[in-house]
Formats: sequence, structure tokens, C-alpha cells
Amino acid sequence: MPGSSLVKRLAENIESDNLIPRDARVIVGVSGGPDSMALLHALLSLNRELGWSLALHVAHFNHGLRDSDADADAAFTEAAADDLDLSRTIERRDIAALAENEKGSIEEIARRERYQFLEKVCLAEGARHIAVGHHADDNAETVLHRILRGTGLRGIAGVAPSRPIHWESDICIIRPLLPFDRQEIRRFLDEEGIAYREDTSNAALDKTRNRIRNALLPQLEREFNPQVRDALCRLAEQARWAEQYIRETVQKTFETLIISRTDQELVLNAQALARKSRIVQTELIRSAITTFEVGEQDLSFGHLKRIVDLLAEPVTGKRTTLPGGMTARVVYNRLILSVPTEEPRETIAPQVAVHVPGETVLPMRRMVINCDTMRVTDPQELAALHSDDPYEECLDLDNLHLPLIVRGRQHGDRFIPLGAPGTKKISDFLSDAKVAPCDRDRVAVLCDQLGPVWIIGHRIDDRAKLTYITREVLRIRARALDA
Repeated sequence: MPGSSLVKRLAENIESDNLIPRDARVIVGVSGGPDSMALLHALLSLNRELGWSLALHVAHFNHGLRDSDADADAAFTEAAADDLDLSRTIERRDIAALAENEKGSIEEIARRERYQFLEKVCLAEGARHIAVGHHADDNAETVLHRILRGTGLRGIAGVAPSRPIHWESDICIIRPLLPFDRQEIRRFLDEEGIAYREDTSNAALDKTRNRIRNALLPQLEREFNPQVRDALCRLAEQARWAEQYIRETVQKTFETLIISRTDQELVLNAQALARKSRIVQTELIRSAITTFEVGEQDLSFGHLKRIVDLLAEPVTGKRTTLPGGMTARVVYNRLILSVPTEEPRETIAPQVAVHVPGETVLPMRRMVINCDTMRVTDPQELAALHSDDPYEECLDLDNLHLPLIVRGRQHGDRFIPLGAPGTKKISDFLSDAKVAPCDRDRVAVLCDQLGPVWIIGHRIDDRAKLTYITREVLRIRARALDA
């Protein structure tokens, strides 16, 4: 059967890289071009030929940058989804107007808006995977582009088969076609008779990426190494193995270095950071910068090395500039990373013990928490304790492990939102609740000794809820300090 070889290899690749379960709900990013159309049909073939039960949803984002051609791509994608009897979401944004208003890069803003759109579709459809059509040639071009621009080990690692859509998210971008080259994909399209749209702008030489694809790589193949694309992909794979090991080390270390954090400033322990090996320092700094959700595309190895050099110097007060208007400076034993702002935000409150019973003042959060306890002898009394005020909750005191504290959310924090079937990352809960990224680090989290029990103003943990056997009740009221 035509295409069966590619479909079988695709299945093997998905399972070896643990990209998705066989019955996953998957949002497929479809532009209408050859790569995304091949991906869509190949995933459908897994259901048809190999008995998988993937639930696919087509997502198309029209950047509004190619006038009638862009509208034609959207119409083509809509018709293709209808022909395949697949649900679809299609959205158009005027990226050029956004870039003009924000005085930013069209490419970076287009990428940001596209991934925000895909995340929104995921949340609406209850999916946790977004499949996109990057392939081996894309990977080779990316590695070469980053080498020419100046990059570190992480950049040489190229395009990852799977990665979170953003910091701390459970939603993953997956690239099932990464082991396949452009010729294999075109052959699959021809054999299966799959229609697609060509983006004529890809043939132009006015952009660096296009010049690498259409001029530099062909020249390297002709004059130096006919297998240069394979060589670049092998280099990327080895770099990815090394980078994965370093990333695991960084994840264990990062939170221990934080002295304070707001959505405009992150302060790290410079002395402890300087004691790490240089490669670990570099990746810790990269992780710190990415927490601000500043575009990482312009972050080069040179930027990171300048920060590492600052740590090694005994002089305090020196600084260096970073993409997005960020700055890094060392002040005594602190490395301070800052983003420009006209409206300073309050500092995340440090860990504060909560008086039970009693009043606890959190001046840096401009919040007061009042706790009182009561004993209930009749279960019918519990109904009268319900409040519609999101800043007032009643908890089962017998199910809490005192003492209580209030703190900001931490990397990896999980809880069971009241009524949910299982645990959820607080970061994903806040994302689902439409809390703006700039506000998520200012949310106060009430914890007992087992972990979060109330995301203040949002939801309690299911284990702390009142039940018909509740006898000891803790009533908590949070209010503004100046209220």
C-alpha cells in the first residue's frame, strides 16, 4: 500500500520517543502546505492502517501577512478538514498591525501569537499535544542557522521532538515528522495523491532562513559534503543527549538559587551560581531568562557568556544588556535579571507563617488573612458556611497538617482542584483560569505541610473540602490590607 512504509516508521518513531499515546487527543497545526498536510494524513493513516484511535482537531492560524494567498490557505485548510470530517479552528490576526503597535519583530510576534492560539485551542478541546510538521531538513537548517548566528549547546541541539509550549506547561509541541526529510514527505504526498498549497515566499532569498535553505545548504552539498544535512542532524541528536543531562541537573538546582522573584525581576544567589561548572551556569541563566517569557530566538551564547563573565569578576555593579530590553547585573552576591517596566509590581511574598486562629498581615502582598476555628455538631450546619466570596473559604481542619504558610507558587507545584478527578499543576490551573502570565507569580498559595490547600481567590484543594463527617472547621478570609 502506498505510504505504508512512512506510516509504519512514523508509528515506531512516535512510540520510541514517547510522543503521544495511541488514543491521544491531538491538535494538528495545519498551514495547508506540504509538510503539515503530510502530517495530518499520516496521523489519520495511523488510525486507518494500524488501528490507533487518535482524536485529531485541525488548527489553522492566518497571520494576515500574505493577503489573498493567506486567505486562500485558510480556505483550503477549512475545506480539507471538512473533507476529512475533522473538527477545526481557524483564526486570523493582523500581525503586521500588532508589530507596528508594539514596535517589535514581525517574526517574533507572529510566533508568539501562533503559539498562544494553539494553546487556546488545546485548552478548549481538552488536548495536551500539538503536532506540527517540522522535518529533518528543517532541523538541519535550524542547526546551521544557529551556528552562523552564534549559539550554545542548546542551540546546536536543534529542533526537539517534544517540548512544553511554555515554561511549566503540560501542553507539549510534538514533531512526529522530524526523522523524515523533505524528499520522503513529498514522495508520500505524491503516492497518496494529497493536495497541498505552496508558499511561494519560501523560494525568495530575502530572508536568512530562505538563503540557508535555497543557497547555502545546496552549495555545501555540492562542494563539501553531499550528506551535510544528515551530519547536522546527527550533531543535533548528540547535542540533545548532552543538553538533556544538563537540563535535568539544572531543574534540580534552579529553585535553590532564587533569592526573590517578581514578574519584572529575578534575583539569584550569585556566589552559589558561580560555584557551578560553566556549562551548568550557562543553562541555569538561560532557564532564568526564559521564566520571563521573553522571546528566546535572539538569545545567543554570547549573551549568556557575558553573564557568566560578570559572575567571575570581583567588581560589583557591572551590567550587560539582553534581548527584549532585559538587563543582567551583579550586585555583591546577587545576580539580578530585570525586564523594563513602567509599572513596578509588588515583590512575591516570602514564606509567611499563618496564625491559626488569628490575623496574619502580608505587607508585601498588601493582604491580611484572618483565621478562626469552629466545631460543628450537626452536618446541616455546614451548608450555612458556604460563601460566594472567592476570598473566603471553609476547610476541614482535621484534614490539614499544621502549621500553615502563605507563599508564591513554585516550580512543579501541584494540587487537586476541588471537584477535579486528579492532580493538576498550579501553572496549568492558572492558565486554564485565564490568569494573565504577568499575574501568575503574584498569586498567593496557602499551604500546609503536605502542600497547597488553597490558591487564594481561586480554588481549594479537594482534600481540604468540607464533608458530612467534618467536625472541626477552619474559616479563612483574605482581604486587601487597606480595605
